[in-house]
Amino acid sequence: MRPQRLYTAILSLFIWNLSLVSAASWGFEDATVSIHGKKTGVGGGIKEKLVENKALSQPVTLGASDTLKVILTTTENKKAKRPHQTFLLLREPKSNLDTSFPLSVKENGKGKVELSHKDLPTQFLTGSKKLSASLIIASFGSSKPYRNHAFDLKIELDPSSPPPSAEKPLRYGKLPEIHHIFRADPKSPPKIITLIFTGAVIAALPALFSVWLSLGANLNHSSKAFRSSPVSHATFFLSILAMEGIFFKYYTSWNLFKTLPAAALVGLVTFLSGSRALREVQGRRLAGLR
Repeated sequence: MRPQRLYTAILSLFIWNLSLVSAASWGFEDATVSIHGKKTGVGGGIKEKLVENKALSQPVTLGASDTLKVILTTTENKKAKRPHQTFLLLREPKSNLDTSFPLSVKENGKGKVELSHKDLPTQFLTGSKKLSASLIIASFGSSKPYRNHAFDLKIELDPSSPPPSAEKPLRYGKLPEIHHIFRADPKSPPKIITLIFTGAVIAALPALFSVWLSLGANLNHSSKAFRSSPVSHATFFLSILAMEGIFFKYYTSWNLFKTLPAAALVGLVTFLSGSRALREVQGRRLAGLR
């Protein structure tokens, strides 16, 4: 009989522990709701104590310049503990519109939340003047979550301020066509200005040739120069003409992106052919030909 009694005692103890585990639930303690205005000092305002599963008998009034603060300690099976989720849920009775405000909870279970008129949806400020406030505490595991009505919140607006208006909700859909207006292309100077400067350049050419002749330029050596190094002299002369043509195209129609690559290529050809042409000229100078 003794083993049977021992077995019965162990079974009873197991069933009792199982009932304790299944009966574990979330709750709170040391909870208060308070209202603080701008003109109230430390310790001023309204303060009420909150009790589990029992709502306040009188509503809490939140004025336009007031701040509502809820402070509590969350518990699991009467022991302070931090849950996964803790919310203050506000609901408008007529429309059943609700919104939640998460509490900032520490590891020791102490949490708080603060809110004012600017945190509330416009519908709460323009609809019913009394909201239902509930506390929600839940977490992972088998413990039963807590959700119960805590108090009623009465909203008081500032009579001297215009009533709040709800903003038009954002709707996604087809928008009007966008017409891009780009800056007009830069215009060339008047033709008369262009002709004047072109004529000035052409008129300066005879003066340039005269200065060359006065400095000892000898055109009689041109045939000898072309016989000695025909490719370099011809290429150098044509590359100079090509560079002038590039400048003309840039002035009339080309943009900078077209001009720079062409100018770089022609400039390289001018440098290479010019160095060879100058080497031939140096050879004639060393030979005493002037």
